[in-house]
Amino acid sequence: MNLSSLYIQNSLKVDSPQMATIQRCAAEHKIAVVLGFSEHIHHSLYIAQAIVDSDGKILALRKKIKATHMERTIFGDSFGDCLNSVVDTTAAGRVGALSCWEHIQPLLKYHTYAQREQIHVAAWPPLFEADNKEECLYSMSREGTIALARTYAIESQSYVLHTTAVISQAGIDKMQTATGSMMSTPGGGSSAIFGPDGRLLSAPIPSTEEGIIYADLDLDGPIQRTRAFVDVCGHYSRPDLLWLGVGSRDGRHVRE
Repeated sequence: MNLSSLYIQNSLKVDSPQMATIQRCAAEHKIAVVLGFSEHIHHSLYIAQAIVDSDGKILALRKKIKATHMERTIFGDSFGDCLNSVVDTTAAGRVGALSCWEHIQPLLKYHTYAQREQIHVAAWPPLFEADNKEECLYSMSREGTIALARTYAIESQSYVLHTTAVISQAGIDKMQTATGSMMSTPGGGSSAIFGPDGRLLSAPIPSTEEGIIYADLDLDGPIQRTRAFVDVCGHYSRPDLLWLGVGSRDGRHVRE
């Protein structure tokens, strides 16, 4: 069996015992979970995110608006559920999520800002130090994506949880990426938490280690102070001059 078939088989179906286990754990521990995963729908794959509340209920299920570059050889585009990005949770206030390069989509970001999230979860793969290789974009590096997280926090006046994956040597061997320009060395972890004004609130952990970073988030004062100064979806906007049009039609293959 080839790697592609294995990847499909191990991708997560929403209606599955594995997803039910995640929901049950969220309920048992009274936590909200924002899960990034490869969604399996009839052997087609999508880059997906789910927001699970502290009672185990899935409040939002979305797919990445557009698979990026080489991802398009594996993953499909969102049906329109990419706009289902922000929900009210019992455990953690108003929570939103975007995936990877969605954070350079200005219109999608503004649509998410306008939904007034308090906490934003930004999901990324392993991220490494910038280098001078011609094929490596600075914007795909640890430094480049941290700049995007800070910008998102400042523009949205929300807390940003910049979440990154870690790749091990076993993962590199399994994916056969040792000679590639990306994911060729162990590590890639650079998770961080930023406040509504862009300041770093968390302490780093080693890039090769899986772990949890922590910060205490005040969902009232800091957000109110920053929005009182500059609110890009409120008093610091000119919707009479510039506005966003959203077509939320769900482009399914069979439509009632």
